[in-house]
Amino acid sequence: MKTMTKPKLMEKKANNMPVNNRYSLDTAITNSWSKVAPFWPLRNLIAVNPIAGFENLAFEEALKHANAYFQQKEMPEKMQQVNRQTIKWLQVFFDEGQSTIQMPLRHLGLIKSTLLLLRFDNQLHKNEPQKRQWLERLPQRPEAVIAEALLYLGTPTDEQEQFLTLMLTTLPGWAAYIQYRTNWADPQDTAHPYPVTQSDYLALRLVLTCLIWPEAKQLLSCHQKALQNTDISEPYQRIADNEAVYQKELVKKLVSLDVSKEKSRPTAQLIFCIDVRSEPFRRALETQGDYETYGFAGFFGVPISIESAVTGESYVSCPVLLKPTHNIIEKPNTSYQSYKSGFEKLQSIKKLYQSLKYTFTTPFSLVETMGIASGLWMGLKSLTPRGSAAIQSILKNAIAPNHSPNPDIQTIPFEQQVTYGVGSLKMMGLTENFAPLIIFCGHGSTTQNNAYATVLDCGACGGRHGASNARILTAILNSKKVRNALKKHHIEIPEDTFFLAAEHNTTTDEVEIYDYNFPESFAIQIESLRQDLKNARNENSFRRSKEMGVNTNTKRANKVTALRAQDWAQVRPEWGLAKNAAFIVGPRWLTKNVDLEGRSFLHSYEWKKDGDGTSLTTILTAPMVVAQWINAQYFFSTFDNVAFGGGSKITKNITGKIGIMQGNASDLMHGLPLQSVFKSDNKPYHQPMRLTVIVYAPKSHIDPIIKQHDVLQKLFGNGWVNLICHDPNAKQKFSLQRNLTWGKPH
Repeated sequence: MKTMTKPKLMEKKANNMPVNNRYSLDTAITNSWSKVAPFWPLRNLIAVNPIAGFENLAFEEALKHANAYFQQKEMPEKMQQVNRQTIKWLQVFFDEGQSTIQMPLRHLGLIKSTLLLLRFDNQLHKNEPQKRQWLERLPQRPEAVIAEALLYLGTPTDEQEQFLTLMLTTLPGWAAYIQYRTNWADPQDTAHPYPVTQSDYLALRLVLTCLIWPEAKQLLSCHQKALQNTDISEPYQRIADNEAVYQKELVKKLVSLDVSKEKSRPTAQLIFCIDVRSEPFRRALETQGDYETYGFAGFFGVPISIESAVTGESYVSCPVLLKPTHNIIEKPNTSYQSYKSGFEKLQSIKKLYQSLKYTFTTPFSLVETMGIASGLWMGLKSLTPRGSAAIQSILKNAIAPNHSPNPDIQTIPFEQQVTYGVGSLKMMGLTENFAPLIIFCGHGSTTQNNAYATVLDCGACGGRHGASNARILTAILNSKKVRNALKKHHIEIPEDTFFLAAEHNTTTDEVEIYDYNFPESFAIQIESLRQDLKNARNENSFRRSKEMGVNTNTKRANKVTALRAQDWAQVRPEWGLAKNAAFIVGPRWLTKNVDLEGRSFLHSYEWKKDGDGTSLTTILTAPMVVAQWINAQYFFSTFDNVAFGGGSKITKNITGKIGIMQGNASDLMHGLPLQSVFKSDNKPYHQPMRLTVIVYAPKSHIDPIIKQHDVLQKLFGNGWVNLICHDPNAKQKFSLQRNLTWGKPH
């Protein structure tokens, strides 16, 4: 290994480098991060395209670069050593309460704290005092550290950006988390007590590289060889062929002409999230009675953060592409004091148990005093998950009774309430023929012992449950003052129409209606709806059970799905959005009598009510982009579950309460687990295909929108998304080509 006698001279060069070189390095640092997509922590996992940094390339070219950067089959042993040391320090710095002993000095930030502590790490400089001396002489500013390290490693100036990129892509999971923390984090994370910057992370990687592998510039030639030797023609052709077959069958299924009779007033209208899991449930419900269903992004057009009046906890409940514009406080609909007292008791019990479990000495006595009880409880959870769940629910309710929160919408100015009401109703085309009862139905999942639980929740709500957004919009639309204002926008809601909120549990297919404030005149109708929702649940649970390979019947299917939600040993409680393949924008009659097999996002849209294209613009630049992220995450987690997925749930370890590792020293896994996309270790359930978008509107309605938005030109023009226009004027279907002109579909 090189001796470290030069760094002192290099420090002078780094600190006194020409201004142009400093700017060049700043640019290199910024550009190196452009290849790294963010990845969210476990508490609010959402889908993201893991190679979003290559969307400026044609899809097939991006596959080639992704292979060379991320699917590294043979990483140099020295680089693996650098990775292991990096992981060791990142684990302790980013820990959020999992470890018993906390890393000191974290408040100083990543690079400052680690530089102060690295000098005591004998694994890095045992019997080599010059290394420790070099560490002690390093500057404190991360950019200066980066410059110092690049000079020592002998990285050519014109290749610094590429080398920094490789420092990130050789440990992409942790880099993805840093990208989240520095560019995408929720407000509670941006005010994190342990700060980190992108330069901090690069500086740490480079310092460790200097200590372990001074010849690391070899990575540049290794990467170039990998890029030259990569051939993705065969997998790309297979993907394209599968897409062509799917698109041909899908286009055939869609109805070409609205043959529905003049609309009578339906019994009820239910608005579900566009999530692919809603599609088969909607179809099952529509067969139960005179119901109309609509699809709309699950945050229902209300970009908010939610705060509990009791716990003080808050979270963002809108797509990550948006920033919340209002903070809504939810209050319990029961006695505030009794609920707060119950909550505090429950928290005290949890804290006591955690403190006993994780301190050094008490676990020994804990085994003696509670070992038998814990063993019996574990046996009960394993042998009778349903019974243990019932006992747990009874005990929890005895301490802290359940409640339904009421949103306080006063923090939303009246004019903005009207805007949200108009926007949501117009975007999905529900501006007339209102039913007496209208339900906004958010969604979420319920599982046990599942680190990936939030990835099954509503992506449009930032990886949270969607009931709160449903409650807020129904409160707005039930306001007489808002309804009067809506008349100016040519939306007249009848006086006998009432809005309610609900939530669809995608694991059990149970729909809970929040009816604590409904008029008594709706009691019979709501009870009838509840029964029809139960029937739809049975029907859809039976369909889902068959897909899971479970033998059952319609009457017992709901018990099967409920058991999967309660079983703490279940690695596959539901398929989530697996097999997603299409995003269909149009009226319900286009797809109502078609079995889309739970593979399509359905966004309601009436082009004749959208003269200026405002609604379609929003749909294509927001919900469609989120759907593309979801599609890409499932695509790549299936394509290569090691490089882009989460690996097996069976061998995973949670680290720092923020993410998953395989074993005790792997990269932070930044994708879906194997069980979410594979039937078995070798047999995939999800079929990797790019998203197919079908829009029921004239080409002349779509073209201006694409021309005005770079994100659409990139996704369509580079082949990341396939767009088909179902043109009602021409009575034909057209496929958008890479040059953004229209041709015939497959």
